[in-house]
Amino acid sequence: MAKKSEKNEEDRIEINFGQGKISFGGLFKGMGNLIDLASRLSEQEINKEGEVAGLPRGAKGIYGLSVRSLAGKPIVETFGNLKETVRGPVVEEVREPMVDIFDEGDNILVIAELPGVSEDDIKIEVVGDVLKIDSAGTERKYAKEMLLPSKVKTDSLKNTYKNGILEITLEKER
Repeated sequence: MAKKSEKNEEDRIEINFGQGKISFGGLFKGMGNLIDLASRLSEQEINKEGEVAGLPRGAKGIYGLSVRSLAGKPIVETFGNLKETVRGPVVEEVREPMVDIFDEGDNILVIAELPGVSEDDIKIEVVGDVLKIDSAGTERKYAKEMLLPSKVKTDSLKNTYKNGILEITLEKER
C-alpha cells in the first residue's frame, strides 16, 4: 500500500495560486495519455482508406471527427461528405466543413475551414440565430447550417477569407 500512495503523490501536481492549491495530476495524466495515443497512431501511419461497401466505384468520401473540450463535457462533431443512411453509406457531392464557434461577449466569432474554394464562391446567410455557409467551387462544395449561441445583428456581419479559412464576426443583439 505504501507504493500505491507514493505513486499517487508522484502523479499529483499542485499549484498554489495564493488562495489555495489546485491539483492537476489527473488532468495532465489524461492529456499525456491522449497525446501518447495520437503519437503512436501517427507513428503507425494509421489511415483508413479504401473501398466502402455499397458505394459506387471511384467515389471519394471524406469523414472526420472534431473533439473539443474547454470545460466540462467534450463535444464531438463530424465533418466531411460521407453520410450513413438507412440504405447504407452515401458520398454526397457537398462536404460539411469543420467549424468552430466562439462566444466573445458582445460578438460571436465563427471559423470555418473551406479549402479549395474561391472567396467569390462563398455565400453567408444569417436568419435570427442560424448561420448558413454555402460554397460551390469548381472542385469542392461545402455547406453547413449551424445554431449560434444567441441572435445577432445581420447587418453587423464581417468576414475574411485567407488560405482556406473563413472567419465571420457577428455582433450580438442586445
